[in-house]
Amino acid sequence: MIYLDNPATSMQKPSVVYDAMYRNTVRYSVNAGRGGHWASIAGAEGIAEAQEELAGLFNITNPERIAFTQNATYALNMAIGGILKPGDHAIITSMEHNSVLRPVHRICSYTMVQANQAGEINPADIERAIRKNTRLVITTHASNVCGTIMPVRKIGEICRKYSIPYLVDSAQTAGIIPIDAEAMNISLLAFSGHKGLMGPLGTGGLYVREGIKLNPVIVGGTGTESKNKNQPDSMPDMLHSGTLNTPAIMTLSTAVKYIRNIGIENIDRKERFLAQKLFEGLMNIKGVTVYGLATGNRNGTVAFNIGDMDSQEAADILNRKFGIATRGGYHCSYIAHRSIGSEKSGAVRIGFGLFSTKAEAEKLLFAVNKIAADSR
Repeated sequence: MIYLDNPATSMQKPSVVYDAMYRNTVRYSVNAGRGGHWASIAGAEGIAEAQEELAGLFNITNPERIAFTQNATYALNMAIGGILKPGDHAIITSMEHNSVLRPVHRICSYTMVQANQAGEINPADIERAIRKNTRLVITTHASNVCGTIMPVRKIGEICRKYSIPYLVDSAQTAGIIPIDAEAMNISLLAFSGHKGLMGPLGTGGLYVREGIKLNPVIVGGTGTESKNKNQPDSMPDMLHSGTLNTPAIMTLSTAVKYIRNIGIENIDRKERFLAQKLFEGLMNIKGVTVYGLATGNRNGTVAFNIGDMDSQEAADILNRKFGIATRGGYHCSYIAHRSIGSEKSGAVRIGFGLFSTKAEAEKLLFAVNKIAADSR
C-alpha cells in the first residue's frame, strides 16, 4: 500500500518508535508518579522528559506548562472550554476543524473570519473582528483540508497588541513545520502526537503560557493535593485528571527526539517539495481541480477532485485499484471546503509524510490520470 493519509495519522513511523512502544508498554504500564516503587517513579521521569523534548521543539520556556491529552481535539476543548463562557466573544476562521468550531459554537458568540479561495486568511480581518468582549482568538496553523499555512506570527502580534490569548491548532504542523511559541506569541498550543510528531495513537497535548489560568473542564484524579476538594491550580496537574497513558507519552518522547535529530526543517522541505510536484502534475490532468496554493505558504497536504466524481468514490477507486490510501469527503471541516469551493462533494485529500517518496507521488499522478481518462 502507498500510504498518503498522513494528515489523519502517521501510520509509517521510525523503527525506533515501534521499538520504544513495545519496550515502554512492557516496562512502564504504570500510574506515573503515584506510587513509591521504581516503575512509577521512572514513568514520572519519562513524562517529564517528554515535556522537555516538546518544549525544546516548540521553544517553550517552562516544560511544566505542557499537559498531555488523548489528542488535539481534547486539547482544543480544554483550552476553549477553559477560557470562554457565555457572554464572551471569540474569533475563529473559516478554515477551522470542527474541533474548534463546535466547542466555540456551543459556548458563546463568535466571528468567523473568511478565507479566500486558496484558504488564506488576512490578519487585518482578524483585527477588525475584535470586540470589547473578545476573550480568545483561535486559528489552525495549517488547513487540514488543503494545507494552506496561516499567518500565525502576524496574528500573534495582533493578539499581543490587544492582550487577547491566542490559541493555535497545530495538529497539521507539529513535527513538520517549525513552531516557536515565543516568537509567534502563541498563548495556547494544541498538538496531536500521532500525526507529524509520529508518536502513538492516543497522544496529544496542550501548552498553556505562564499567566493564563484555565477553568478545567475535567476535574479529579490528579494524584496530588488529595485533601483539597478543589482541582489543583498548578500546571500540569490542573489538566492531568486520571491516569496518564505513560507508555505512549514516553514513546512520543522518542519520536520527538528523532525529529529533532534529523531536523524539522528537513522534514518541512521534503514534504513541501513533494506537494508542489504533485500539485503541478495534477494541474496538467484534464478535468482535475486542485485546491489551495501550489507553492509558498503550504505544507505537504494536497486536495483535489476528478471532474464531477464524488470524492469518496475517487478515494475508493484509488484504494481498490491502485493500492493508494487517501481520504475523500469533508475531513471534519465543511466550512473550509465551503471556503475553497469544494463544498459540493468534499475533496480527495492526500498528505505526504517523512517516509513518502517521489515515486509514490508519480504513481498517484498516474492513477489520477487513468481515473480521469476513464471517467470522460
